[in-house]
Amino acid sequence: MTNPLLETQGLPRFDAVLPEHVAPAVETLLNENRELVARLESDTAPPDWDNFVAPMIDAGERFGRAWGVVGHLHGVMDTPAWREAYNALLPEVSRYYAELGQNLKLFSRYRQLRDSAAFAQLSPVRQRIVDNEVRDFRLSGAELAEEQKPRFQAIAEEQASLGAKFSENVLDATNHHVEHVTDETVLQGIPEDAVAAARAAAEKAGKEGWIFTLHMPSYLPVMQYAENRGLRERVYRAYATRASEFDADGVSPTLFPERNNTPNIDRILSLRAEAAHMLGYRNFAEVSLVPKMAETPAEVLDFLRDLGRRAKPFAERDLAELRGFAARDLGIDDVQPWDITWASEKLRQARYAFSEQEVKHYFPEPMVLRGLFSVVENLYGVSISPDTAPVWHEDVRFFRIEREGASGGKELVGQFYLDLYARDTKRGGAWMDSAITRRRLQRGVQTPVAYLVCNFPGPVDGKSPTFNHDDVITLFHECGHGLHHLLTRVDELPVSGIAGVEWDAVELPSQFMENFCWEWDVLQDMTAHVDSSQKLPRQLYDKMIAAKNFQSGMQTVRQVEFSLFDMRLHHDYQPGGSKSVQDVLKEVRDEVSVIIPPAWHRFPNSFSHIFAGGYCAGYYSYKWAEVLSADAFEAFEEAATQGSGRRSGSVLDRATGQRFADEVLAVGGSRPALESFKAFRGRAPKVDALLRHSGMVAG
Repeated sequence: MTNPLLETQGLPRFDAVLPEHVAPAVETLLNENRELVARLESDTAPPDWDNFVAPMIDAGERFGRAWGVVGHLHGVMDTPAWREAYNALLPEVSRYYAELGQNLKLFSRYRQLRDSAAFAQLSPVRQRIVDNEVRDFRLSGAELAEEQKPRFQAIAEEQASLGAKFSENVLDATNHHVEHVTDETVLQGIPEDAVAAARAAAEKAGKEGWIFTLHMPSYLPVMQYAENRGLRERVYRAYATRASEFDADGVSPTLFPERNNTPNIDRILSLRAEAAHMLGYRNFAEVSLVPKMAETPAEVLDFLRDLGRRAKPFAERDLAELRGFAARDLGIDDVQPWDITWASEKLRQARYAFSEQEVKHYFPEPMVLRGLFSVVENLYGVSISPDTAPVWHEDVRFFRIEREGASGGKELVGQFYLDLYARDTKRGGAWMDSAITRRRLQRGVQTPVAYLVCNFPGPVDGKSPTFNHDDVITLFHECGHGLHHLLTRVDELPVSGIAGVEWDAVELPSQFMENFCWEWDVLQDMTAHVDSSQKLPRQLYDKMIAAKNFQSGMQTVRQVEFSLFDMRLHHDYQPGGSKSVQDVLKEVRDEVSVIIPPAWHRFPNSFSHIFAGGYCAGYYSYKWAEVLSADAFEAFEEAATQGSGRRSGSVLDRATGQRFADEVLAVGGSRPALESFKAFRGRAPKVDALLRHSGMVAG
């Protein structure tokens, strides 16, 4: 029987692939790739695209497709068997990529091609691919002395293992803590759907009462609505101390020291710094920025501090209003961290006369998906319809995107999996990843396929779930990433879709899509009350808009805090020095924050973006790209006003959407992101639109 991980034509075989397939497939593919590398190393013919670059791309894709399925299943079906299979091969995979990146002979052949007459004959897109390869070889240690390469390779392997362990620790710690409630009075204020889910969780565990967990669909309703302050505090402490040296009370030592991420953080930062020094850089931040839009750590730090200075007065005003309201209306003179989300929701309801829970009733899942697909179809002239494919869980759905072909029939653009609901075997957060990337082959165009993954509350008692507005925004965000991958028209795999896009620009299409969640004509198409089927009333919409920038100052400085902390850790922090990671976080908070969590709070221990994801020295990308996305959306606002300053049309303007697709989405990483933005807007980006959208404009 053929190993399903080796079937790299067509969709992944989620109906057939098993953990025991991983080792044989990985070993087979690595052996084949190493044989290819040996042949290319010894080839005496001058390197060109067909005899050198194309075979490397083909081999890389075949292995990447197989290992990508394994990594995906490790994230969405983290059972003991899949975790073991993934971790068993991770060191070997890391070793392969490290030895590939350090291969001086391959590096020399790429440089030989770049310096040859053949290079000038390549298309600009292929020239960019070769340039990127030369850059990446240098960052992978190809120019290191031979005696240094084993150490550099060992660093890469250890970093990969530590990143996987970090993520697993967070998931295990999140799953471990349950808040078992047997007194019904403790549930006061918590929405009915969250209570029903907690009851279902208790029944599944064979217990009376209700069980709340630290997964976001369970955690957030407690923090936002629970009247019982003790419950909020217990859940907050457990969440804030995940994967740390503390137990859930923030005082006692953890009963599971093997899940403590503090040693992993220290080791990861030390390894990154060591690798940076070996490459000749002063710190890892400099390494991280080489392939990004921002040129230096100083530029990023200046950007963040400037944004922090602009936002902090608004954040201080937000907090003062919250404290005054809590003292006056809620009888709480000492607002604690576990009170902030709850008190903020109370203030929102008092000020704008609506609650998030009221809004949620208008966003049943089928309507949200219909509205999302309608936006995409109207903007880009495509159609989205259900499709069939093997999936990894019964809740997963599959869709196809098509457009009118040149001959008048339907032409397949791409396909995507949609995995919306939280599970205890699924890592937290929301993300998009590529399953298949577009490229042109001899047999025709290989159409792209994406994974869109969220962690929303699932159905309870057979009823379709309803989403709060933040969930809707998250779904649009991940869809934006997916469209960047799926609507590409680049035929060369290394820069097709999201491949090759600068990391600090990759959030542009995703954050751009969020803006449509605030548009009246969009919301009319995606709302229907769960009981009455009534559309979202204009009065409630107006209240939502009035509250759109509620506490935006606090939210902005929070993102600046995370970004500045990340950059400081990778720029001027000295692992093993006199300062700890917590000391750096305190300095950052003293500079930009208005809310200072308790000393026992261990936010870094679950900061998976930078310790287990790709955002190390790159978390600033969210705010950096938000400048681009707000400015890009302003073009749609301008089209809707037609120069009059007043809305006379819809932001779903097909002509502007087509231009955005042509100049940003379609070109992927085939040219610098700044060039793509300028091609769309006709100028460099400005911060003005972001400040206006966030309500942080004086006057």
